[in-house]
Amino acid sequence: MPHTSPIPLTKFRARRIWLRAQRLDEAAPFGGGALATPAAVQHLGYVQIDTINVVERCHHQILYTRIPDYRRDHLRQAQSVDKTVFEYWTHALSYIPTADMRFFVRAMKREADDRSSFFHTVKRGDLQKVLGRIRRNGPLTIRDIDDDVLVEKDHEWASRKPSKRALQLAFYRGVLTVSQREGMLKTYELMTRHFGRHALPKAASESERTAYLLDRALRSQGIVSLDSICHLDAPRKVAVSRVIDARVRRSELVPVAVEGAKHEHWATSEMLDTGLDPVADIVHILNPFDPVVIQRKRLASLFDYEHRFEAYVPKEKRVFGYFAQPVLVGDAVVAVLDLKTDRERGKLLMRKWTWLSKGDRRRLKGLIEGALGRFERFQLAR
Repeated sequence: MPHTSPIPLTKFRARRIWLRAQRLDEAAPFGGGALATPAAVQHLGYVQIDTINVVERCHHQILYTRIPDYRRDHLRQAQSVDKTVFEYWTHALSYIPTADMRFFVRAMKREADDRSSFFHTVKRGDLQKVLGRIRRNGPLTIRDIDDDVLVEKDHEWASRKPSKRALQLAFYRGVLTVSQREGMLKTYELMTRHFGRHALPKAASESERTAYLLDRALRSQGIVSLDSICHLDAPRKVAVSRVIDARVRRSELVPVAVEGAKHEHWATSEMLDTGLDPVADIVHILNPFDPVVIQRKRLASLFDYEHRFEAYVPKEKRVFGYFAQPVLVGDAVVAVLDLKTDRERGKLLMRKWTWLSKGDRRRLKGLIEGALGRFERFQLAR
């Protein structure tokens, strides 16, 4: 018989399950070497890409957090050589496992349509020009196009080069892919040629896509809610809710009442029954776009820490700092550090250190400083 009443779960237990699902309760959960990177992306489902470079670009830091010997070249190899990951849109631009591409093929046309206001100025001639050039001459970057007649911007994220918007439109439509990335400079290639295909894989149905999103969340979150599954994708909640109800009826999912939570949660019986030892004093400096931090309501509910992304907050109103990063020691967020990398002098600068924990701060500081030293060496190694 399916569970009709939610199983009560303490906040501590829910937090511990989330850390297990995110693989933050082990020092090197995906092993080492280049193969650890696609393994991590596959498990997490996606790794967000962001342009901010105050400390470390978020995709590299998210991977470093879970792969201690991670090197930026490992991601380049996965994207450009082994082609086990590709770039596309989840709730934001992200690295996604290539094995999951079919779940995004149906969205590629819809994404382009959803951005019609952004791409309405793309002329058919500009689109055909850049596609023809790539077909004839191979991959290119926007820097390779020097014959554009510059136009005025009509959007803050737009480029003055018409060809750049044409490249972006072809990317969202799945005609082009990013075959290589150096910093924020993207090399575009025909999607089919890059992956050695005659056509894109057959698109997953909407029901398959919905089930995929639920399964991805269960794997990487452990305990899920509609908000956590459909992060920044509220219209999909109705369809996801139907799949959850069906799985509960089949006893494949169990309703869970998380201590202090306002929303319904679900998990598998296997996850709830998993024996979880206390987390050792592993230190993780979490990027603001890490999967644990980006879902801020969930973070506040389970960790009693409300993260503020203050890069766009006036200086006088900042609490933790411009690019503050929470520090996880074991299973608790104990401090928030506002860091900045001075690449010219080869130093990681501490702009502000805010304690949250009232525990043994001397011991915690030693642990955190050790992690900061390792993080500094990673950032400055090029």
